[in-house]
Amino acid sequence: MQDRDDPGSGPASAFVAREEGRYQSTELTRGPWNPEHQHGGPPCALVAGAITRTAEPLGLTHVARLTANLLRPIPIAEVQIAVDTTYVGRNAGHFTARLSAAGKEVAHFSALVQREAQFELAVGLPGHPPPLAPRSPEESPPGRFPPFAGRKIGYPDLVEVRVAQGSLFSGPCAAWFRLRQPIVAGRQPTAIERVAVAADSGNGISAVLDFKRHLFLNNDLTINLFRRPEGEWICIDARTVLGSGGGGLAEARIFDAQGQVGRSSQSLLVRSRE
Repeated sequence: MQDRDDPGSGPASAFVAREEGRYQSTELTRGPWNPEHQHGGPPCALVAGAITRTAEPLGLTHVARLTANLLRPIPIAEVQIAVDTTYVGRNAGHFTARLSAAGKEVAHFSALVQREAQFELAVGLPGHPPPLAPRSPEESPPGRFPPFAGRKIGYPDLVEVRVAQGSLFSGPCAAWFRLRQPIVAGRQPTAIERVAVAADSGNGISAVLDFKRHLFLNNDLTINLFRRPEGEWICIDARTVLGSGGGGLAEARIFDAQGQVGRSSQSLLVRSRE
């Protein structure tokens, strides 16, 4: 395994494409809860990219909703994607996808992908233009994730983070994310991939519990976008709320440099570490 003290020798992408919908995961996908398991962001981005490649030949280019049901821990290993077209109409299509590893389904996805068309917004429309992020990427100082699994390479090496408001892992927080490496080797990241790889960190950047003493895992992720994001930087403005029964919710507004583009939510499972 590579060491984070030598990032230049690390993987050049989160995944490497193989044949027949198979992808080899690299160490850049490593998550915070177990050194053998992936962070949810990279595999969600990987599957989102596969869905867009299925939808685009049908003239459907705007991912209006992506929902990920994370069924099992996703190992840092070879994974396989299968995308199904559920229904395609004149202006929208519904798609499902399955992510498997070692013969087991580890995540199930559904997506609504719409046909884009030019639409002029009237001047003075209530609630418009949508708000900007608290600060631009250029005005936001660098943020630092705690090392995952000691000093081993992982998700913190895949993304560059800048803090637009608040503090990382100390309650409500807005942070900009930019990929340091592509999701798949040799492929330019798409808009929905940039969003998905960042949105799954909403419960982390807005954490209200001590990471060393508690688990606050998300078993799902839903992203809703009202327009296609632009540019390399995606801002996640997140807030975590907890219930007394071991559950919680992380909600976030999603921005690009031009303003808000949507929202995300994650259902949380909260436990004390044993």
